[in-house]
Amino acid sequence: MKLTLTFRVFLLSLACSFGTAAVAQWQWIDKDGHKVFSDRAPPVEIPQKNILKQPSGSVSAQPSVAEAATAPDGTTPETSAPAGEGLKVSSTDKQLEEKKKQAEAAEAAKVKADQERVLKAKIENCARAKQAKATFDSGVRVARTNAAGERVVMDDAARAAETRRIQAIIDSDCR
Repeated sequence: MKLTLTFRVFLLSLACSFGTAAVAQWQWIDKDGHKVFSDRAPPVEIPQKNILKQPSGSVSAQPSVAEAATAPDGTTPETSAPAGEGLKVSSTDKQLEEKKKQAEAAEAAKVKADQERVLKAKIENCARAKQAKATFDSGVRVARTNAAGERVVMDDAARAAETRRIQAIIDSDCR
């Protein structure tokens, strides 16, 4: 019985995959600060943050949040512990909360900077409008340049319209 080449390759790859399970190693830092290598999961007293490496597809020997949330008598901390006592927040949750606070602070700073920019523009517009109003109220002849580039002196109607426009700017920006 002759085996084909593809079947032989399949058998070889299958045999090699059995060897990878035996290589699976755990790596953690013990309570004395030494690195420990083992083919078994670390003891329960080793915190999750000290586990440096674990085999892929393996489940940590550390109790999960759901297991930790259940007391030996089957009750949950919400029903068995007094108010104010509960599960401690993990370091990952603390990091997420910190990142969330930083993002909120950055957003608040951006909004504040935008508000300051708008306020600065309003103050500048107010000052310019007051100066223009003073010019129009003085009675001096005001000339503008038309689309053709010619200088045209404003008549009374155009002057009144411009005065109303300037007053509207003062009313909105000079509060």
